Amino acid sequence: MIKLHDKNFKPFVSAKEIDAALQRMVDEIAKDVGDEIPVFVGVLNGSFMVVSDFVKKYPNPCEVTFIKLASYEGVKSSEDIQRLIGLTQDLTGRTVIILEDIIDTGKTLFEIHRIFKNEKVKALKIATLFYKPEAYKKDFKLHYIGIEIPNKFIVGYGLDYDGLGRDLPEVYQIKQTQHMTNLVLFGPPGAGKGTQAEFLKEKYNLVHISTGDVFRYNMKNDTALGMLAKSFIEKGQLVPDQVTIDMLNAEVEKNADAKGFIFDGFPRTNAQAEALDKLMDSKDSQINAMIALEVDDEVLVKRLLERGKTSGRKDDADETVIRNRIKVYYDETAILKDYYAAQNKYFGVDGIGGIEEITERLSAVINKL
Repeated sequence: MIKLHDKNFKPFVSAKEIDAALQRMVDEIAKDVGDEIPVFVGVLNGSFMVVSDFVKKYPNPCEVTFIKLASYEGVKSSEDIQRLIGLTQDLTGRTVIILEDIIDTGKTLFEIHRIFKNEKVKALKIATLFYKPEAYKKDFKLHYIGIEIPNKFIVGYGLDYDGLGRDLPEVYQIKQTQHMTNLVLFGPPGAGKGTQAEFLKEKYNLVHISTGDVFRYNMKNDTALGMLAKSFIEKGQLVPDQVTIDMLNAEVEKNADAKGFIFDGFPRTNAQAEALDKLMDSKDSQINAMIALEVDDEVLVKRLLERGKTSGRKDDADETVIRNRIKVYYDETAILKDYYAAQNKYFGVDGIGGIEEITERLSAVINKL
């Protein structure tokens, strides 16, 4: 994490990934241009690092120049008339390749096309290291694209935030803290976790994501992830954590405007907890707390046996099975308790009493987050 002026930025694209993207662009352009000597044109200020590294990799003779777009003095409208600074040579009949660091809305590209149409070039092609498809508003063809990225502000490798960050060899993405409440809700079988999740999601306007429900939905509807999960299950193998994370990511994306999430049934291991942290970090958010409902074992056994008489679930009718399920829960929770306690995010809540009483205890924890 770095801080430039008043903003925080997180690592986004490594120097190694940038280098690989540039090499792909070089290979594509060299193949297309062949023996012709192209003129590579960098657009200042941001493209100086892209151009420098690009031409070092280019295997054939080429010419290089830089231009800068500037508004004519006195023009103040949002559609300023632009002029080119730095274009001096005759480009008649030449293949010109614009080397951009980033293309987002395409406004600069519009001006470049407008100005270059009078230069009588043989061909004008556009190459950009970074491209934001969500932001692009023009119809001009982009001939060479290094890396497609989401529509978020980035710095580094020639790109700046208010003058800072151009010198960084890698690229960072702005970290915008989301005001969300994200909970991992745990509780042994029979603790009333499902009931409390329903109350909490209504009270705090949260989205309840049950791993079991998500799996069933994806497999029932034969989504790509559901079919992938089935392929492992049918072989008697555990579904990889990444498949589960991808399913959860899809659920989070469906509810991008949510005020927060209650994760139920995930994570169950340290590796899963770390993966969930990374997922939330990618959304500029975080897990605020793991809340575990604590209920005496004998109370749990009694509750589940009573539930088994009406639910029809075999695992609620056999005391041996019930006690084993409770043991598995504690074995899993003990690991995660340490993980979240190390971050001061673990909260145990008494799960014995009336439903409203327990909800109030849970709310007391959430209200302090």
